[in-house]
Amino acid sequence: MNRSASKDCSGSSSPDMGEQFRVIAEIGGDIAFSIDCASGELRYVSPSIEQLLGYSLDEVKAGIKPGADSPLATLCAGLPERIRRLRAGDRSRLRLVRETELQGAHGYPVPVEIISLIMCGDAGEPVALVGILRDLSARRLREAEQKRFASMLNHEFRTPLSTIDGAIQRLEATSSHADEGRRARYRKIAVATDRLIAMLDDYLSPERMAGIGSERQPTSLAPRQLLDEGASQVRAAGRVASIRTRDLPESLRCNPEGLRLALKVLLDNAIAYSPTNANIALGGRLAASGLELSVRDHGPGVPPGERERVFDKFYRGSNAAGLPGSGLGLYMARSIVEVHGGVLNLVNPPGGGAEFRIWLPVAGAAKHPSPLAPQQCSSDNPPRSRSAFAPAP
Repeated sequence: MNRSASKDCSGSSSPDMGEQFRVIAEIGGDIAFSIDCASGELRYVSPSIEQLLGYSLDEVKAGIKPGADSPLATLCAGLPERIRRLRAGDRSRLRLVRETELQGAHGYPVPVEIISLIMCGDAGEPVALVGILRDLSARRLREAEQKRFASMLNHEFRTPLSTIDGAIQRLEATSSHADEGRRARYRKIAVATDRLIAMLDDYLSPERMAGIGSERQPTSLAPRQLLDEGASQVRAAGRVASIRTRDLPESLRCNPEGLRLALKVLLDNAIAYSPTNANIALGGRLAASGLELSVRDHGPGVPPGERERVFDKFYRGSNAAGLPGSGLGLYMARSIVEVHGGVLNLVNPPGGGAEFRIWLPVAGAAKHPSPLAPQQCSSDNPPRSRSAFAPAP
């Protein structure tokens, strides 16, 4: 890598821009490298590669060559083909991000992310392959711990649920002489148990956990797509849905499946409490340095004395009698939104019904007063320090 110096504002010599960015990468813990496109030889690699892989710098230099029989040759794997396609006008492989494993001198593989870019000279000819090598060991360990934790939760929840499920089946089978009210309670317990087991299968099953980390998970979602999917959910239930949006960003940085689940909870509530012919309105707009998503129904609304408790764990309102549910949906939805640095609130709009509003921070959104009410607190949602991105009350 070029180590030439230039003059800074005081007239003394200072590292050139390439050197500065190399240092930035290494300060962040990444390993910077540069490979000559013409010869395939290594120009520079961060000394910390010795600590990561156990090879000396001389061994690294000898092993990083196209076609070399070395575990390190993968750093420039496919370089001749990338150059050929670039010269043919195909720039799709100018920058590549790959996850792989490099065999270390210590005998075991090291998971890494390789981000590489072909740099061209003034004439457009490929000059160097530059990039960074990022150790993924800590992330892989974290993912493995998450899977183990989820598996443990699955087991801990499933065991008592299976006991309850078996007991209620026996009660139903032997309740031929029970009155209708008692049989109805048995059915209600059975439905609630089935619903909780289904949630375990959907979100904490071994198969789902095995899929986490097997491929790069999406980290963004188009807000319009989220609202369209929500409207489809409402229409699939035989209900009427409408969408109203204004100034939506093209993409929102988030956990897509998490936000889909939070919105599904709100829509399930709207479907359960709305008249069958009433419209369920979904909305989206920029508000208070962030994005506001809303779901409004035209049901009975939430009694004023219960508004502060609807997000509490296991709480079910007085108008929930006879409706399926565990009292966990809104609690879980608010938890998901708060993990994203956002706020989930309830308002009773003019004209009746209930409206749930999700506010999420969006970088670069216009700043104006928040339309959201202050967040209510509960035993499971205690007051927390306000993020710099959170809307002011």
